[in-house]
Amino acid sequence: MKPLILGVGNILLSDEGIGVYAVQALEKDPIFSPHFDIVDGGTCGMELLDIMANRDHIIIVDAVLANKTPGEIIVLYDEQVPTFFSRKISPHQLGICDVLSALKLTDEFPRNLCLIGIQPESFEPAIGLSALLQQRLPDIRTQIIEQLRQYGVMPNNNEKSAV
Repeated sequence: MKPLILGVGNILLSDEGIGVYAVQALEKDPIFSPHFDIVDGGTCGMELLDIMANRDHIIIVDAVLANKTPGEIIVLYDEQVPTFFSRKISPHQLGICDVLSALKLTDEFPRNLCLIGIQPESFEPAIGLSALLQQRLPDIRTQIIEQLRQYGVMPNNNEKSAV
């Protein structure tokens, strides 16, 4: 099964949609597609159970409140992820936490789980990212590539594709 890159968030609340915008950009990037399953999870919760079950590698991209500077990226691994999502900023995060708990209970938890979280600048009702988070999209892509390399699943070294 291919590694899963899952973007989650609410695109109606500005930077809360960063995960969705990040994976939408990756879908157009030839170094990612067709080598990885790239999923726009939006605000889904338990609907993602089947997509996430029995994966070796899952990378989740989402906005996180981590008491960091707006635009700062944090990376969490494995058991840190459900713990972090239990302090939700949005209902979809509770849904992801529920999915991860269900996967644990059914022995379908991913072998490797990574959250690439971005501290938002704005949660104002608006479609589109703040200028600051829009500028961070290439850095998110770079972080995803680095994580995939650590997992040993990056298909090639060509990084010259725009996000």
